[in-house]
Amino acid sequence: MIQVCLNGARGTGDCAAVPVSPGAMAESAARAVAAGAAEVHVHPKSPCGDDTLSPRVVAAVLGAIREAVDVPVGVTTGAWAEPDPRRRVERVRSWTALPDHASVNWHEPGAEEVAAALLERGVGVEAGVWSGTDGARRFLASPLAPRVSRVLAEVTDRDPVTAPVTARALLAELAGAPGVPVLLHGEDGGAWPVLRLAVRLGLDTRVGLEDTLVLPDGRPAGSNAELVAAAVEVVRDASRA
Repeated sequence: MIQVCLNGARGTGDCAAVPVSPGAMAESAARAVAAGAAEVHVHPKSPCGDDTLSPRVVAAVLGAIREAVDVPVGVTTGAWAEPDPRRRVERVRSWTALPDHASVNWHEPGAEEVAAALLERGVGVEAGVWSGTDGARRFLASPLAPRVSRVLAEVTDRDPVTAPVTARALLAELAGAPGVPVLLHGEDGGAWPVLRLAVRLGLDTRVGLEDTLVLPDGRPAGSNAELVAAAVEVVRDASRA
């Protein structure tokens, strides 16, 4: 399964193709799904372009994307969108439209409370476990671990040579996870090497302008759909090998 991550914390200053309005996110999602993405992960944006958990903005983004595609749609709950853990929980509880799932970064303060609020509302939880943090330890010790939909194993090592090594170490840390599926992905220089590793290991993965702005050959990506199409080719190449 390939999930498309439409924008992340990036904006049009990083790349003109990064979608920041609900309409642009919906159009980008539709093209990415047509290219082979099976799920959408998105960061709703305030009018200033900042990530936000505002119920009004979340509802507008989910409504626009769901009009364009019929696949699961998830959002972020990253602490940068709302640094106060209590306020983050309040935001989740105030959402008027619910995503299919939401990512919760387990190394962040308030992760357990945010995940519990999502589960109470029937929203699936992607447990974000980042390399270079104590997220794996915290997640494995959490009573909520068996209840999450998947682990989002994020390799923050951006070196194309060492990122796959870091990825394997992170997966080893997560070996004790209680039967929870894993989606493995990398960032920037590590994005494509880690994606190829995920494909070889038979794991779900993701790609999009949140994770990388370039295609496997180093050319700038013109859209999320281009990145998804390239990832589909990686999967096909692996199946032929």
